[in-house]
Amino acid sequence: MKKLVLSLSLLLFAGALFAQTDLQVLTVIKYNKSESITVKQLKSRCEIYEKQIGKKLSVEEKKLVLKSLTEEKLIVQAATKAGITIPDSAVDQYFIQGMSQQIGAEVTEKELNEMLQKQQGMTLDQLLVQQVGMNVAEYKAYLKTQLIAQQYVLSQKQDELQRVAPTDEEIRLFYESNKSSFVWNDMLKMFVVVVPKGKDPDAAKIKLNELRNKFVDKKISLDQLTVQSKIEGSGYQAGELLLPKTEASALGIGMPYQNLLVLFAQDEGFVSDIQDTEEDYRFVSVVKKYSAKLLAISDVVQPDTTITVYDYIRSNLAQQKQMQYVQIAAQELADSLNKPEYVEEKKSGAALDKLLDWGV
Repeated sequence: MKKLVLSLSLLLFAGALFAQTDLQVLTVIKYNKSESITVKQLKSRCEIYEKQIGKKLSVEEKKLVLKSLTEEKLIVQAATKAGITIPDSAVDQYFIQGMSQQIGAEVTEKELNEMLQKQQGMTLDQLLVQQVGMNVAEYKAYLKTQLIAQQYVLSQKQDELQRVAPTDEEIRLFYESNKSSFVWNDMLKMFVVVVPKGKDPDAAKIKLNELRNKFVDKKISLDQLTVQSKIEGSGYQAGELLLPKTEASALGIGMPYQNLLVLFAQDEGFVSDIQDTEEDYRFVSVVKKYSAKLLAISDVVQPDTTITVYDYIRSNLAQQKQMQYVQIAAQELADSLNKPEYVEEKKSGAALDKLLDWGV
């Protein structure tokens, strides 16, 4: 029994030592305020990188992560001093826009969660932890830091950024090198009329049936339905949607994918029966269908728009060039701020190596 008590005591003592090590301060940033970087904070950032690259970082690589974390905090402090802030709502919007681009359809965070649970059996939290080592809240906090730093760099280098632009030769070369990726998928322009069930589903169904009958009998047009839907108290929503033939796009409007496939099989002018969803009644009309095709450089990237493939490439190349410049400019700004009067290194040499020698 004495040996067991002694063993437990040693384990508790070892745990306390690890906790003390994690709380040790490596660096103090004091450009705008005093802010510490602890071993624990560095470990968290290193674990994210290790998750992404699939291997443990060496001591020298951890030093680079520490330098990067220091510079990041310096720029954010400089941004704060300059009065630059990013509201949480903007971070949320940036986050879901990025996710929507990845799946090819505009979705809400709730819809994305539902899609992941249905298709992959995991939540958005679980997916992000698996892919980048952060849950949604942690990832948004990281995004906010990056957006603030980016906004500060842009504010400092605005004039130089205006001069960063792709040439005509670069645009045409990019198109020729990636011609096969510029395609229209099968797309469908539909007109949707929705009446929320609210507290009286029977009345909602009657209202939608009346609207549908008027539309089928040509007593009211698509334009009239749209205009009247915007009148306060109309009790319904109406408008056009352009959707690719994907499950994600169907989910984005609360429609079973099979129903979307059925619509793609109909002729232009088709009007569906009344559809019953959990929250509303609706009917759909097929306005126009677009077959998949390879796009020329002068074609528009999407029906009923004026943005050509050339414009699209120019815009994207400009963004890439600007991002590359921002990265260079950010490093220049970080180097200018990384001075002894703003950065105090609490650990260096062999002492720092010892603290960073975990899990190698």
